[in-house]
Amino acid sequence: MSKFFDNPAQRTASAEARVPSSVSIGRVEIRPATVLAPMAGITDTVFRRFIRNLGGCGLMMTEFTSADGITRHKDKKAKQYLAFYGNEHPISAQLFGSDPATLAEAARVVEGLGFDLVDLNLGCPAKKVVKCNGGSGLLRDLPLIRSIFESVRAAVKVPFTVKFRAGWSDKEVVHVTLAKMAEECGLAAVALHARTREQGYSGQAQWEWIAAVKDAVKIPVIGNGDVRSPEDAAAMVAQTGCDAVMIGRSAASNPWIFRQIEQFTCTGSYDLPSDTDRYQMIRTYFAMLVEERIGGAEGKMKQFASWFTHGVPHGAQLRKAVYEAKSGAEILDAVDCFFETLLSAEPAHEQFAAAQLP
Repeated sequence: MSKFFDNPAQRTASAEARVPSSVSIGRVEIRPATVLAPMAGITDTVFRRFIRNLGGCGLMMTEFTSADGITRHKDKKAKQYLAFYGNEHPISAQLFGSDPATLAEAARVVEGLGFDLVDLNLGCPAKKVVKCNGGSGLLRDLPLIRSIFESVRAAVKVPFTVKFRAGWSDKEVVHVTLAKMAEECGLAAVALHARTREQGYSGQAQWEWIAAVKDAVKIPVIGNGDVRSPEDAAAMVAQTGCDAVMIGRSAASNPWIFRQIEQFTCTGSYDLPSDTDRYQMIRTYFAMLVEERIGGAEGKMKQFASWFTHGVPHGAQLRKAVYEAKSGAEILDAVDCFFETLLSAEPAHEQFAAAQLP
């Protein structure tokens, strides 16, 4: 995953354009109408609670989780993916797989765990997922998708939704057909990432595909793809008519984006983070990882350092110190040292470099 976007398009909207204040998905009210996208290796319980605490996000989603892993009852990784706390509501569990019966059983499990919604992943472009006929690999088999829709819908009472890509390739787009099928099968909402499987995360999201889906169905439509700012979110709503906006990669590099969208909706402007805000944000998230005592905490801290330091003056020096640290405690010390220096009167890069000398 990259915090940058390939050839970002300039999106524009009228001054009055705004993201809706709420959307109802079945009996679940999402307020505001913004969704944290499911992202493998990112949207675990720590990151979700971190985003929730910053404010402005209406719906949380888990990392996509194997239905096979859930139904085996021995998959520790699946159990880790499905761990959540009370302050994460409303929260949706996203599942992937290709067997209707297995997905239905997995959906019953997550409903029993207390999730507010269950979602089917038809968007992941990863080769290891696609070759097992999961994620976007299913987009070439609409009859099987219908069978999955019907089986899962019959298995649970909570709202059932789907997140999908427009198709396998530009020559095989199925977004309108799939959205209509979802509505016919009783799904409560659809979320479209407006790219094909072949695109991966490259190129530009085709927002006109979201508009076409919105025109085709009456259930809520959630737009996803290339939302990097509150202005982008408002432009997506204005150009597509979508009922809610889902944000993935931008949340990793700018965790304040949901709060900024909410501010923009209410006032037409929003706050930009200061260096102090960034310090508090990084320190808080890293401390949460250490306190959670989950496996690979140091690795996640190093992973997120590249995203969270985007826009921080002399951030490369902080990233270097974080990557070279041997423990979570050392990483926290490096963050404290860097920002204490940055926020002091002396030039940050000179003081920090000096502090790293033996």
